Amino acid sequence: MSDINKPGIVLKRDVEAVQIPSGTKITMHAGNSVVITQSLGGSYTVVLPQQAGLFRISGLDADALGKKRVSSSDSLSEEENEDAVLDQLKTCFDPEIPINIVDLGLVYEIRLSCEEDGKSKVHVSMTLTAPGCGMGPTIAEDAKQKILALSWVSDAAVNIVWDPIWSPSMISEAGREKLGMNEE
Repeated sequence: MSDINKPGIVLKRDVEAVQIPSGTKITMHAGNSVVITQSLGGSYTVVLPQQAGLFRISGLDADALGKKRVSSSDSLSEEENEDAVLDQLKTCFDPEIPINIVDLGLVYEIRLSCEEDGKSKVHVSMTLTAPGCGMGPTIAEDAKQKILALSWVSDAAVNIVWDPIWSPSMISEAGREKLGMNEE
């Protein structure tokens, strides 16, 4: 079968993808055809017609889809590091709510620790909008991959916590505006 008869986009190289919502990693092979169902925050949600379910491909691997690869930031000063992590986390979205996880109020803590090689390890504590949310592993993995895209980061850990319990009052002003929650 020629590539012309295949639906979607033919992968240009092998690429790691994360199954939604389980967070299970799989390798999609060059030559397979995928259909992009969504592109938010630099990552791509795709369907692999020969396998059931949705999969997320990181923006770092966008070239496998024939798209422009997300580039990492240059090394930043100490004061800018936490802001750079926040900026990366603002590219992570809850798939059911079109607001990034920072503006949703899901990110509780960011800690940076300097490693011997001069790079940093980033620790993030975040929550979800509901304890039963099946997207937790996928959102956490997306956040981790976005943080690892920073050139000065050697490792990242994203932990889901439940204290305090999230409530809509934690949504930022920008998030409230996007959701139409601001009173005129």
